[in-house]
Formats: sequence, structure tokens, C-alpha cells
Amino acid sequence: MSAVARPCEAFLRLIARDYAREHLVLGERDGERLVLRHAQTTPLTVLHNVGVRLGEHGDRWVTDAQHLAERIDAAYAQVERDSTDVGHSNLTIDAPDDDLERALREMDRDLLATSGKAPVVRLVDWMLFTAATRGASDVHVQPLEDRVLIRMRIDGALRDVKELPAPLGGPIASRLKVMGRMDVAERRVPQDGRATVTIGSGDTARTIDLRLSSLPTAFGERVVVRLLEPQGTLDLDDFSALGMPADVQRRWLAACSRSSGIVLSTGPTGSGKTTTLYATLRWTARRSARDLNVMTIEDPIEYDLSGPHAAISQAQINTKKGVTFASGLRHILRQDPDVVMVGEIRDLETAAVAIQASLTGHLVLSTLHTSDAATAVTRLVDLGVEPYLVSASLSAALAQRLVRRVHAECEGKGCEVCYSSGLLGRVGLFELLVVGESMRERIATGMPASALGTEARAAGMKTLQEEGRRLVEAGITTPLEVARVASVGDEAFDAVEAVS
Repeated sequence: MSAVARPCEAFLRLIARDYAREHLVLGERDGERLVLRHAQTTPLTVLHNVGVRLGEHGDRWVTDAQHLAERIDAAYAQVERDSTDVGHSNLTIDAPDDDLERALREMDRDLLATSGKAPVVRLVDWMLFTAATRGASDVHVQPLEDRVLIRMRIDGALRDVKELPAPLGGPIASRLKVMGRMDVAERRVPQDGRATVTIGSGDTARTIDLRLSSLPTAFGERVVVRLLEPQGTLDLDDFSALGMPADVQRRWLAACSRSSGIVLSTGPTGSGKTTTLYATLRWTARRSARDLNVMTIEDPIEYDLSGPHAAISQAQINTKKGVTFASGLRHILRQDPDVVMVGEIRDLETAAVAIQASLTGHLVLSTLHTSDAATAVTRLVDLGVEPYLVSASLSAALAQRLVRRVHAECEGKGCEVCYSSGLLGRVGLFELLVVGESMRERIATGMPASALGTEARAAGMKTLQEEGRRLVEAGITTPLEVARVASVGDEAFDAVEAVS
């Protein structure tokens, strides 16, 4: 057999990948001659059935099982890329016309039957469609010793959605890796990928960006898929939809109306920081009537901010090409911007460029991972920024969290819609520190975060815990939910005991 043998197109079209992998068989062309690569353990009946399906019986070539498995994965992965490659995967997922159980039953049948989509493809389609329609932000495919656990993060909490037989873990991971243009044959190292899918069709179609991450574990590859809608499900033109109290909104927008300075949104991952900044940018662009040049550098671009009243240019970092937050911000500053949004300040270099920009006549919006508003100040100092520079540049810091709402339809008792939790949807908690002259003096002296927080509360700042209690008293959320996202130390334990 020559070294230039290539995969047989008819084999890849007529024989399902799962069948080829299960029985370790691959059709290749050596010139015009059909050759069936197979493992030593491949049953002769399989080779006969494949020959019948292809309409010709080729020569047989025994191949090392591991090498053959990798060749099979690579061949089918290339078919997927050729059929969807327009710079990234762009697939259409229609509403399932059958349920998950039917797809699972068909996976147990002879996979030589390839009418329509293969069962594993339909299974993954079902997962993504379900996640999109339930408003999930992430899908977890977690292989365990005796099963595969499908979980979805809905309203910030992970929900067990389905348990599948353990043998399905590999095919599901491979399908997701194909969609994300990842190396299907490589299972020993973590990988990242991305894809774009269209959910549904016609007027109700939704385009969703997927960010995929695979990680080898003891029982197979674990895959997490993050779902991002470029247009977003939140009405970013309606600032009140964030749930921000009127007095906080007024002072926040006042700080964002300045021509220079740094405005920060802080909190842990998934607390809505970026959404708040997006809504602020939309508000800024509408208010300016296109008089301002508004630009962003992000990782990734989560919402499309283009619109009839928002002339906003968005750029994305690309570390492989040397485009980081710091270098991207430097390039943006050469584009004559008025307002700049930096997705996150992660290091001293980015912080230094952002502060320099704010001190030279630019309004800079960004995010930090801190526990409260006052800690944003000390976080910048910890990165290496001199306190006097923080004092001179910082205009405001907004800490926020997202708490789940009491489900009004079941009055918090729990039902099928809210997964028996009594909670559905989320609302924000906000803590705003505005930097006035007195606060600037305190920051310049290197005052610790605890003292800065005390100073801010004396000036009227409502803490996250105080805002949480207000929502509890209004029946919007629960004490345990506030404790989960906003309380620390003994407060959290006290809240848990109070509802036990």
C-alpha cells in the first residue's frame, strides 16, 4: 500500500463515524483501489458489511489499533471542517422533532444506517438546543466512572439535566471538539475551541457563539461549552432592566458622563460586570448623538453593540498574534477615542496604560475581580500602581452580584419550571463607591480597603449586604440567596442556619 493513500469519500459519506470507531475500520483509496484498514480484532462480518454498503470489496490492511483510531478521527474531523468552514463552524440546530430518549435508542442500533444526522450529532444538537431555550450560560459534559453527567448552569446555578451511559462520553466529546475545530485525535492535553450555531429557523432563529474547553480526566475528556448570544438576551437600551436602584443609577451615570477618569465594575465571574458596562456604553453612545468615538477591547466580544444609535467599534484580543489588553489598548489610543472599554484589568501593564489614558483626557471603563467596591482601590495598588495615581484617576467603583429571584408563579414553593428550587431569573445587587475629594485624599495616603469602605458608608454608600436585605424584605429574593453571593464569614453561616 502506498504512502499517499487518502480517505475514501464514499466511505466517509456512507459509514457513520461511530460505527467506524467502534469496529476500527476505515476505507482509503490507494490510487483507484479501495483499501479497508482494520484492526486485528475487527470482525470479518464488519468488513463484509462495509463492502456491501460501498458496493465494492477492497483489499484489507491490518493496522495498529491506536494509530487507526487516530486516522479515523482525523478523517471525519476533516469532513466536518470542509462542510462547515467559513472561518469558523456555523451550524444550524433546529428544534428537535423527537426527544432525547429516541436519540439514545437509535445510538444502540446499527450505526451503518446513516439517514439524516447521526445519533450522536442529534444528541449534541439536543443538548445545545435545550441549553439555549432554558437560558443556560454553560453546558458541562462530565464523564464519571459509570455514567456521563450533563449539567447546565441556569441563573448562575448548576443543574443536573441528564445522566447518560458512560460509553457515550467519548463520542459526545469528539462531536463537540469537531464543532470547535479542535484536534479530535489529541485526548491527552486540554484544548480550547469556538463555533457559531444557529438555533431554530426563520424569524425565531438565534445565533449563538460557543466557547468550548476540553480537559482530560480520569474517566475521559470533560467538555464545557459556554453559550454567548452576540445580540444578547438583555435589552441593553433599557438601563433599568439591570435592576439598578435609581439613586445608584444616577450617580453611576454621572461618573460615566465625565470626559476622563477610570470607572470600574467589580465582582466575581458571572456577576454581570460586562453586561453593566455594555449597557453603559450604549447609554453613552445614545447620549452623545454620535459626537463621541467609543471603542472596546474585549476577550471575547460577548454582545454586539452595533445599532442605529450606537456607533461603537469593538475589538477582540488575540494572544497568539500578540494582541493583549495592554497592547490592544495602546493601539486603540492611536484611534482618537473619547471613551474606551477594556474588558478586564489583569496586570500592571494594562493598569498603567489605562491610568495613563484616563489622565490624558479619555474616559476608561473596565472590570476587576474584587469582593467589594473599596477593594478595587487596593487591588490596583497590589498590581503595582502608585496610590497617588489611583487617587488621581479613579472616578467610581461599582461592585455587583446577581441573586436569584423568588419564582412568582409558584410563590417560591418550587415547581417544574424552576426545577423545584422556588427561584427563577436573577436581579442585581449594587454597591457604588464614588471618589470625591475627601476620598481621593484617603486613597493617596494608602488607606486600607476596610477604612475606605467605612468612609464610603459614612458618605451614604449602601453595601451589597444592605441591598440584599432590602430585596429580601421586598420578597424579591431569599436570605440564603443573598448569603450565597454577598455574605462572608459568620454572616453566611447565620443565614444558612436561619432557614434550616
